[in-house]
Amino acid sequence: MAIRIDIPATTPGRTITAVTSMLWEDLVNSPIKEGSGGGEFINKRKIQYAEKMIRSAFVELYKGLGLLKTYSSLNMVAFSKILKKFDKVSCQQTSTNYLKEVKRSHFVSSDKVVRLMDEVESIFTKHFANNDRKKAMKFLRPQQQKASHMVTFLVGLCTGSFVSMFCIYALLAHLCGIFSPSTEPTYMDSVYPVFSVFALFSLHLFMYGCNLYMWKGTRINHNFIFEFSPSTALKHRDAFLMCTTFMTTVVGAMVIHLVLRSAAFSPNQVDVIPGILLLCFIGLLICPFDIFYRPTRFCFIRVLRNIVCSPFYKVLLVDFFMADQLTSQIPLLRHLETTSCHIFARAFRTHHPLYCNSGRPYVELTYIISFLPYYWRALQCARRWFDDGDVNHLLNMGKYVSAMVAAGARVTYSRQDNHLWFAIVLLTSMLATLYQLYWDFVKDWGLLNPSSKNPWLRDDLILKNKTIYYISMALNVVLRVAWVETIMHLRVGPVQTRLLDFLLASLEVIRRGHWNFYRLENEHLNNVGHFRAVKAVPLPFREIDSDS
Repeated sequence: MAIRIDIPATTPGRTITAVTSMLWEDLVNSPIKEGSGGGEFINKRKIQYAEKMIRSAFVELYKGLGLLKTYSSLNMVAFSKILKKFDKVSCQQTSTNYLKEVKRSHFVSSDKVVRLMDEVESIFTKHFANNDRKKAMKFLRPQQQKASHMVTFLVGLCTGSFVSMFCIYALLAHLCGIFSPSTEPTYMDSVYPVFSVFALFSLHLFMYGCNLYMWKGTRINHNFIFEFSPSTALKHRDAFLMCTTFMTTVVGAMVIHLVLRSAAFSPNQVDVIPGILLLCFIGLLICPFDIFYRPTRFCFIRVLRNIVCSPFYKVLLVDFFMADQLTSQIPLLRHLETTSCHIFARAFRTHHPLYCNSGRPYVELTYIISFLPYYWRALQCARRWFDDGDVNHLLNMGKYVSAMVAAGARVTYSRQDNHLWFAIVLLTSMLATLYQLYWDFVKDWGLLNPSSKNPWLRDDLILKNKTIYYISMALNVVLRVAWVETIMHLRVGPVQTRLLDFLLASLEVIRRGHWNFYRLENEHLNNVGHFRAVKAVPLPFREIDSDS
């Protein structure tokens, strides 16, 4: 059913009344016509979705009116300070007379904004909060949660516990000879992957916490950019708490695992610990109870769903931002696949665990996992081009296609070590890296502008020290070419190879966290330049003029 409503182009108050009337009369109070061919049928889900859209529109309207009111008061304060400065410099007392004229001006004397805010409050309270004003104000004026000293204390406690347990683990590993060249490969094949998954994930959380701290310190409005609710959005202390909690738990499990191995327990029994840890983590992630940051966990799951089903969902900034994070976590996804294979091998005894590292399905899955994050990101670019018609999205998709080709060539070269594949890897990786560097600096960061007043940067910079931008660009180049190590085939032992791979994966995570700050800085400056402070909410009807 195509819902239409005539909105008179007069006052916002009449528009609000028309919107509310449409929602509750046309959708809720109208009887459902049976046997009308399905076109006149409005199900409950559509009504709830339309109500949610209208409620969001009211919240954004109220927020915009609040910003307009603040803008008026700030201008009044600015006039008073300017006139006081004028009196001080000119040694005259003219500010009083000028301020009388300013106070009589329309932007100060008018109470239209206040009346509109009161009208929005009353309508929202009546139709969306069951006449409960306190409940309505939780939507219209969401309050940010105050930072708790308990969170800071727990971060310090977990950090100290992690450092202590890691020292114990390093000592036990040395005594057990885990990292010696002569040790059996079982530990590194079955236990190392799951622990590296948690380590890389925790490192990414730590980098995100650093990003949150820097965004807050530089007043980058990340909650508005990501469309997060200020009342439930993650803060940097929360991110650090999650990171340290995970690492303390993981290193504690690693210590218990080594102690049981040294106590002559059966490896088949002891090696179950990493699998149990992974299953507990998945259970916590999907836990429906309101514990351990449920809004953040469910938002994470929802964004992952949007990424996996990229062509079928409208792509928001938080969706492609998270997909970019996944392109830096391909080693984590590979280790997760290996860990799952080992869990199934031990639980169902379908195959030998060593098959997970050398079997043909494993090789094919390595290709798939290496392609998937880039494939999802390319589909997002295609969907954005379909929605917006901007050719830049197609060019961005070409960047991820080149990355897919380079990743496939590197995986093939690791199994077919010859001069032909070495040349293919070198060519494809260099082209993909140049493509990525150009997009990083010019498109995502907005830098390398030759006509900028800041040489080869951009006109507007948030950080005062310009040298930081040049150092960041150089660091990004160095970390982007870390793939060179993968084609060198250094002659080291299997343990050292695993550790070197983990180091390179960690450097890529650090590079992504470094990229995140400048990417959101550029987005914030674009929003400021276009005066975007509230988001546009689509409404479930088409606006037409009353005289048409």
